Parts: sequence; C-alpha cells; structure tokens
Amino acid sequence: MPTPEIVLDHDQQQAADQLAVIAGRVGRRWRRPRGLYLYGGPGRGKTMLMDRFFAAVPSPRKRRFHFHSFFARLNAGICEYGGIDASAAALLGDAELLCFDEFHVHDAGDARLIARLLDTLFARHITLVVTSNYPPQELLPNPLMHPMFEPAIERILEHLDVLSVNGPQDYRRLGARHTGFGAGRYTVGTCETPGSVQVPVAHRLVRARQAGNGELTVDFAELCGIPISAADILELTGKFQRWTLCEVPPLDTVPPDWVMRLVYLVDVLYDADLELSLYAAVPSADLGARIARVPDLYRTLSRLGELTVERQQEGAATSG
Repeated sequence: MPTPEIVLDHDQQQAADQLAVIAGRVGRRWRRPRGLYLYGGPGRGKTMLMDRFFAAVPSPRKRRFHFHSFFARLNAGICEYGGIDASAAALLGDAELLCFDEFHVHDAGDARLIARLLDTLFARHITLVVTSNYPPQELLPNPLMHPMFEPAIERILEHLDVLSVNGPQDYRRLGARHTGFGAGRYTVGTCETPGSVQVPVAHRLVRARQAGNGELTVDFAELCGIPISAADILELTGKFQRWTLCEVPPLDTVPPDWVMRLVYLVDVLYDADLELSLYAAVPSADLGARIARVPDLYRTLSRLGELTVERQQEGAATSG
C-alpha cells in the first residue's frame, strides 16, 4: 500500500519551498546557498521537514546531528584532539551542509562553545540548516548572560534566513506513531516490576529494577535524581533500547535539576527513536502543569503525548 502524501500547512509549505531551493544549490561552487533557521513550538513538523530535505540533497558531503549527540561528541573530541577546532574538523569532515536539530542555548559554557563553532562553520562556508523551539533573539534567554551571546546571534542572522514553523496543530498529539519512541506507554499507576540491579552511569552505580536484554527499568528518582548529563544518557542507549521509567511524580514536587534530566532523557530517546514507557502518579496533562521555569519542558510534554495512555484498574497488578 503506498504511503499517503503528507499535506503541509502554510508554514510548513513555506519552509519546504525554501529548503527545496537550498537543496538545489548545495554543491554548487559559485552559488553556495544561505542557511535556514526554522523555529516554532513542539510538534509543528520542523524535524520532519529537515529529514525530508536532508534525504533530498544528493551530495554526500552533508551531516545531520541532534544537539545533544553533537555536543557530546564535540566535547569528547576536544579531550581527544586537544581543542575545539580539531574536534569540529573531525566531526564535520568535508561537509558543505550541516543540519542541526533542536538547537538551543541555555548555559553560558555551551554558549561560548557554540559561538566558536559558528565562527568555524561560517569561515568554512558550510551551509547551516537549524531547527529550534526558539527564535534566534531568544537564545540564551537569561538576561544576565544574554548579552554575551548577542554577537553570535548577529552572526546567525547574517548567514541564515529565519522562518517560523508554528502552525496551530501539535502533530504529535494525533497519535499516529506506533513504533520506536511512539510504541511506549504512559500509565497512570504503580510500576510493579520487581528486582534490584546496579547499572554503571557516569562513574557511579544506579540502582535499577531490571537491566538486561536491551531493556532498562528504573525509578525516576534513581536516574533523574543524580547529576548525569545528556551525554551519559546517550552512552546508555548503546546498551538499552527499551526504557521504562517508574514512579514519576508530579514534576512540581521535585527539584528543577531533576526535571531537566527528564528533559535530557526524553530528548535523547526521542532522537534515537527508542521506546520509552512511564509509570506516573498523574496524567500527562498534569505532569508539568505547574512548572514554568524549566527550559524545554514543554517539548518533553509534547513528546510524551505520543505515548499510548493507560490507566491501571483499582487493585490490578501490572506485569513486569
């Protein structure tokens, strides 16, 4: 059966048209295209547009990265090669097109690194295509730190066209996916999976309920309550392809850094398209409803909306 054609909304069609122009110019020696910065709310189709564009570019000199995986590899390369320029060169190779998904800047240290990276990309005349939940002017939004990133924002605006992809529909809430990340379940109730096993994470041992055969079952407090990074979670995805997170409380009842680690976890698993199931105390609509100051939490909640919702019956046990 043929795959039904995707019908694009107005913003998506405008972005697709401009991406098609870029795709037709990548590789031309004398007419290297300007880059494109697509921003908008979660679930508006930005990543879908980037993936279609990337597949359509015939040049092999192209690279596509997610924010977390790129900077995990960039930082590892800095240690290995002794500097950001050498690390970036190893990652980019002979690329003439770089696609960067879920671009965001919240940390001053990341901001300095990103500013250096942008200088490298533009000096090499690499065409940059970016998706983000933030317009360029809202990157590094902390008012105390924002001025330090303003020169980098000016460079972005100099080299990239900016388009809003922010139609009225959050497509993730349509529930169309049933594979990969979307195969997971959001259960309001208690995880009954028994067991205790230690899993090494970021130079420490985490007590999980189960860990083996590509599956990890762990309590929210055990994983998100310790100082781990997105790079640490990314490393775990090499061992575990199906994840179950148990005993997830209303997020306004735990420290903000715990919530931020949940954001990292969902980002990494979503980008890798690995299955995630949650056992939570409240429905997803109430999970983060009273939190306003954790960056990117709204993207996490949108992505959790793809999971199949279940509610345990009173007194019923859930098999592990």
